[in-house]
Amino acid sequence: MATFTISSCNLRWGLGVDDQPFDVDAARALDAEFQPKGRRYTIRAWSPETRQVTLDFVVHGDVGFAGRWAGNAGPGDLLQMAGPSGGYAPDPDAAWHLMVGDESAIPAIAASLEQVPAGRRVHAVLVVEDADGRIDLTCPGDLDVAWVQRADAGVGPDPVVAAVAALDFPPGTPQVFVHGEAHEVRAVRKHLFGERGLTKDGTSISPYWRRGDTDEAWRKVKRQWTMDSERDV
Repeated sequence: MATFTISSCNLRWGLGVDDQPFDVDAARALDAEFQPKGRRYTIRAWSPETRQVTLDFVVHGDVGFAGRWAGNAGPGDLLQMAGPSGGYAPDPDAAWHLMVGDESAIPAIAASLEQVPAGRRVHAVLVVEDADGRIDLTCPGDLDVAWVQRADAGVGPDPVVAAVAALDFPPGTPQVFVHGEAHEVRAVRKHLFGERGLTKDGTSISPYWRRGDTDEAWRKVKRQWTMDSERDV
């Protein structure tokens, strides 16, 4: 089992067009094997004053393009960025919030927690390898965090579903965010819709990756996997 850690990277923003590592349109015209490898990441923090953007990378051994880059990056290295695209944001009018995810989703969850209105109830179920994977979280709301550690609970969807099933849901309709490993996301989705009786309204549920697959292999089957998941409940 690979060890998962989250590594932060602070980047200076503001290269001129002539300083960019490559031209995006020209790169897209290349054969797939020669195209630069892109990954989507949540902006963890942005400082207009210093023009610094902070990204959290999951590093799990010498595997993957982005994590491997982050593990070896040093001052002066270049990372070309595009975006941002649309993203999830907590609804200030939601009765309460449920957020579930592993290391790949924790940056998005951590950023979202900071936007929850003061006093609003939040249940977060976060999956990490062991205690070293836990991070400090800031939330104006009434936050309850359940950490699921693979080293103690085991690998797979069962420990994650058990942690969600153990939650005492507050009254009212929650806004739901469930992202992470495909098997775990699918199992939590079935529990929420099939056993808890939640509806799909106000939910953001999507698998970021699947255990055993590279990112490229996962992209090839993700659409069918998502369609199959929709038929579960």
